[in-house]
Amino acid sequence: MKAISIKLAKFSFRSKLSNLFAPTMSAEKIQDKLFGVSSDDAFNELAMEIFLLQAQNNAIYKSYLEAINIDWETIDSPEKIPFLPIEFFKSHEVKTGNFNSEIIYTSSGTSGEKTSRHHVRFNDIYRKSFMEGFKMFYGDPTDYVICALLPSYLERQGSSLIEMAAALIEASDHPDSGFFLHDHDRLAEILRRNEGENRKNFLLGVTFGLLDFAEKHSLNLPQAIVMETGGMKGKRREMIREEVAETLGKAFQVSQIHSEYGMTELLSQAYSHGDGIFECPPWMRVHVRDTSDPLCWKKTGNGALNIIDFANIHSCSFIATQDLGKVHKNGNFEVLGRMDHADIRGCNLLII
Repeated sequence: MKAISIKLAKFSFRSKLSNLFAPTMSAEKIQDKLFGVSSDDAFNELAMEIFLLQAQNNAIYKSYLEAINIDWETIDSPEKIPFLPIEFFKSHEVKTGNFNSEIIYTSSGTSGEKTSRHHVRFNDIYRKSFMEGFKMFYGDPTDYVICALLPSYLERQGSSLIEMAAALIEASDHPDSGFFLHDHDRLAEILRRNEGENRKNFLLGVTFGLLDFAEKHSLNLPQAIVMETGGMKGKRREMIREEVAETLGKAFQVSQIHSEYGMTELLSQAYSHGDGIFECPPWMRVHVRDTSDPLCWKKTGNGALNIIDFANIHSCSFIATQDLGKVHKNGNFEVLGRMDHADIRGCNLLII
């Protein structure tokens, strides 16, 4: 009798959601709830709503579910949601519904390499995601002089990282904040001056750019936050996280090197305060899947990383990445490397 009651409860929950969101379901009806998640129950409920939305209205995700013989109507809990392989962003337009893209973010790549394209319906959702995430982990941007050292990203079109950095620089509202392509001397001067005047520096840089800068300038910046986005972009030899942290820590006299985990295919970011362990904002979660069985995943342990990102409401919120990692019981995670034959990424290259 108890088993029957459980089955009826699951059927009732599934039927309630299906009746509520199909066929008139739309992303606009639920996008206002994306950043207000405050509990596990609220997260799970919204995850199911978004899954039902995308399973029916995202042509690529729907086709993928059919190809792996998954009937979306049988999915009655977040634990059963399949994750879309991230490679589809390179070969298809991953959209929930039909819309003209307000902006298309593209990944970096070597010559001849096919890059990912993220079709964004409303760029304000991305801007809210990264701004709210930054404030959650670091406070108000006006507390900092924000300097961005992002060569290669700045020298191409379509980088979501440049969009984020530009918005943070503007929000900092300080004349010294800005991008520094190759002007290392001027950057060093600004960092020294602000340190001496007790203003807090926030130096955001692609890893190879920070290492190049560190070779030219040794600075005493104990109050600064130095954040690497990962990635050598073929400019330098690959280094493990500890080696990067030690090199940059000595060069800038900071106790920790912070990190950002982000990618073109996601509209949210996770942050590490220096120990290689990343924390997600409430609307983003990371799980692990079995590397030999992509449909087998769990909330904690080691494996390939699956990511739920509610900010991807208009693309796909359930992404199977090619990163290998470990997810802890509190939901924080580490990046341990890349799957064999996976493309090199710009924002999560380091073996952490």
